[in-house]
Amino acid sequence: MVTAVVHDWLTGMRGGEKVLEAILELYPDADLFTLLHNPGSVSAFIENRKIFTSFVNRLPFKRDKYRHYLPLFPTAIELFDIKPYDLIISTSHCVAKGVRTPPNTLHIAYMHSPMRYVWDMYEDYFAADKLGFFSRKLIPLIANYLRIWDVTSSNRVDHFIANSDHVAHRIKKYYNRNAEIIHPPVDTDKFAEVSVFQGEFYLVVSALVPYKRVDLAVHAFNELEQRLLIVGSGPEAVKLKKMAKTNIEFRDWVPWQELVTYYGKCRALIFPGEEDFGIVPVEAQACGKPVIAFARGGALETVIGFDGKNIGRSTGIFFAKQDTTSLREAVLQCEKQVWNGNFIRNHAQQFSKSRFKKAMMNFINQKIGEFF
Repeated sequence: MVTAVVHDWLTGMRGGEKVLEAILELYPDADLFTLLHNPGSVSAFIENRKIFTSFVNRLPFKRDKYRHYLPLFPTAIELFDIKPYDLIISTSHCVAKGVRTPPNTLHIAYMHSPMRYVWDMYEDYFAADKLGFFSRKLIPLIANYLRIWDVTSSNRVDHFIANSDHVAHRIKKYYNRNAEIIHPPVDTDKFAEVSVFQGEFYLVVSALVPYKRVDLAVHAFNELEQRLLIVGSGPEAVKLKKMAKTNIEFRDWVPWQELVTYYGKCRALIFPGEEDFGIVPVEAQACGKPVIAFARGGALETVIGFDGKNIGRSTGIFFAKQDTTSLREAVLQCEKQVWNGNFIRNHAQQFSKSRFKKAMMNFINQKIGEFF
């Protein structure tokens, strides 16, 4: 079948791009459509594909300021001509699932999230105290338009796949559609086996954007005065660096092998935000490292929380309140526990890349058989 894959944008090699890479491995001849592409920002496997971009890719400042063009994204994605294709697979957390498809084309959307900017995390991005006068007047109008478009364009999808049960519930709530659940792939075999709880520092691996709540980790470790390493970049970087004490270090996004080294050397991963799934906690567990996570979202599906009894049979600590005190107490509790690194690593294997590819291929082939 003539196949195309549609992805929101190519600006970094994060969780969504790892899903994209695995899908492209299943469909090596597929063309790739995306709103914009910053060359060199993703893996060589993706970079070497035939990539079609939208007019957003030609706009000024698109490398770093592309999010400012959000109101243009629905039009940009609808302008792609995909008539020659029999099968469309979109991977979407913004507008990719809204690509226009003709009646004889099967469209399967892998959803990382409905458009979080305008739904459940609208206040995190556009709270009134973060906006100027004109933005406070204009953004609600734009957000309303995007919500209407988001719901309307969901009808163009033949079948939804959600990356977690958490996202499947939101797809049902916002689009009134059911979704198959296939957890994202993690290259668990690429991580070194570590069987004991030891390390030089605590670790955060995250984009530095508001909803990730990296500020909680900074505040907590300012009080704990233990070493914390934060790997990532984003618009919150300057603010976070200003509030951090000298025991907190920052690194920009690093090559894969360097990141694996950080996982191996850390005591535990700090995961303070609410994520739709969260590949990073699974990567840490694949190294045998426990995760200290906020007890909401996808982490509840990937981390086995310590309940006071399951010593050696848990993979992390949950904290119930998204505040500094709750996180700090979870860190102190983590240090008191005896962790079984082999158990943690084995738990992560259920999210392997081979499992993901098999589940995706089985689902897509079933739907192809029903459609054509």
